[in-house]
Amino acid sequence: MSDVPAPARRAGGKQRIPRPAAFRVDALSSWVERTLPTSAEIAAAVARAKLDQLPMTPTFPDARPSAVLIALVDGPTGAEVLLTKRSENLRNHRGEISLPGGRLDPGETPVQAALREADEEVGLAPETVRVHGQLSHRSTIASRSYIVPIVGTLAQRPQLTPHDREVARILWVPIGDLASPATFREEWWGAPPLDRRMTFFELDDETIWGATAAILYELLSIIYGPPNVRTAP
Repeated sequence: MSDVPAPARRAGGKQRIPRPAAFRVDALSSWVERTLPTSAEIAAAVARAKLDQLPMTPTFPDARPSAVLIALVDGPTGAEVLLTKRSENLRNHRGEISLPGGRLDPGETPVQAALREADEEVGLAPETVRVHGQLSHRSTIASRSYIVPIVGTLAQRPQLTPHDREVARILWVPIGDLASPATFREEWWGAPPLDRRMTFFELDDETIWGATAAILYELLSIIYGPPNVRTAP
């Protein structure tokens, strides 16, 4: 067992996490050895992953094609990612932390949809985003979505305005903070052998979970490699 004390947990906010009756935390894992990457370094890592040619293969018949934008910009401590807090007035995923995005309109590509939705939700001008690739596609059962995550970089942090009906808050979160042992945690939901891993990023006043957390987990794994498992104190 390591003699290094575990970092104090961050507060995590007041998100409603629908944990099942059966869940567990077996071990702690984190990116212990981590740097503070720039947006250019992340873009290069995403390009090396070569995920931008993945075919559109929805995992259930009525899945609705969607796209989200992982917008990165350099801040004082390396790259930061744009996140939003969804309005409490929305039908699905209300109050959750998400990446800008939504459904594909007829004839749209995932890149076009991600850029359009980011413009509609927070006023991010599409021409200011340099697209570098995509991450693995994901399906969500609750909203019946088939999501394509698009990775893009910005030359500088823009002045954004949340759309009152859809977005309650705009956040720029440093990648280094997400990789911190004080922020990242995992749980297993359900009973074996049907249990599944759930990823959480607990910020000072919000918790990122669900599909957004899974997408960010993959991005961090592309940057740093898989997280290290460490023994619980």
